[in-house]
Amino acid sequence: MELFLAPMAGAADSAMRRLCVRYGADGATTEMISAAAVYYKDKKTFALARIGEGEGRCALQIFGHDPAMMAYAAQALCDAAEIKPCAIDINMGCPVKKVVSGGDGSALMRDIPLAARLIEAVVSVSPVPVTVKMRTGWDSGHKTCVELARAAEQSGASALTVHGRTRADMYTPGTVDLYSIAAVKNAVKIPVIANGDVTDTESAERTLRITGADGLAIGRAALGDPFVFGRIRAGLEGLPVTYPTREQRLECAAEHLRMIVADKGERVGVREARKHMAWYTKGMYGSAVQRRRLNNAQTEAEMIDILLQIEKDVLL
Repeated sequence: MELFLAPMAGAADSAMRRLCVRYGADGATTEMISAAAVYYKDKKTFALARIGEGEGRCALQIFGHDPAMMAYAAQALCDAAEIKPCAIDINMGCPVKKVVSGGDGSALMRDIPLAARLIEAVVSVSPVPVTVKMRTGWDSGHKTCVELARAAEQSGASALTVHGRTRADMYTPGTVDLYSIAAVKNAVKIPVIANGDVTDTESAERTLRITGADGLAIGRAALGDPFVFGRIRAGLEGLPVTYPTREQRLECAAEHLRMIVADKGERVGVREARKHMAWYTKGMYGSAVQRRRLNNAQTEAEMIDILLQIEKDVLL
């Protein structure tokens, strides 16, 4: 059973992907890359698409609604990559308003012919397999995942990841529809990865039992907890499940911080690390006060000192 880190804009950067692979993920997917930004040669976008050593099987995710532009982006990113992606993943699942308002992301689930043309265009130029990330549909009255899955397979997609919510559901807890994922699995012959509310062995087993999926994509449960992959894998294999100590969580947080700063420089890295530090320290004794300090920290050294103080407070 394969476990993957799901793509998460603003969170699943190279540092997080490397840590998740180290602690048990088989692979990951980059943050969303705008095909339009690639087409217009935005330098920051190419940096966002960079895959580093230690990321396992990492797919590169692109989004857009113009077939020619999507094909151009897939080819350009692969040509520019020092480490080639294992696949090009087309995002047809993002529910965010600024994405769907432009006809991208989950908006494509309302236009299956266009979605099929996008996939065909990317497949025609991509040197690596092409996969598709989707939701179950636009809303409860328009669940088009089976129709899109069949079109994707016919258009040359090599695998599908299905997030078990509609666009209208956004990320609302308790709304994951595993039976729609099962319907997709039964409708196609290519591998199907299930995504949505997989947080532990119990939820992983239930998802696999109902959907028959070939693998699992884990997103929010990995925020501040890359160890979740090892726990779920151990549970699925009938092995003892162990949880990291507070000290191990704080050590991982410090390493994550150093990796982000090494990748992006101290000024940008410290700012981007703040949310990760909040996720790592959530629920720890005395951490609420220290998180306010973390949110105001300006340097790597200052953040490390605060993490050490949290560890000291916990041990008192």
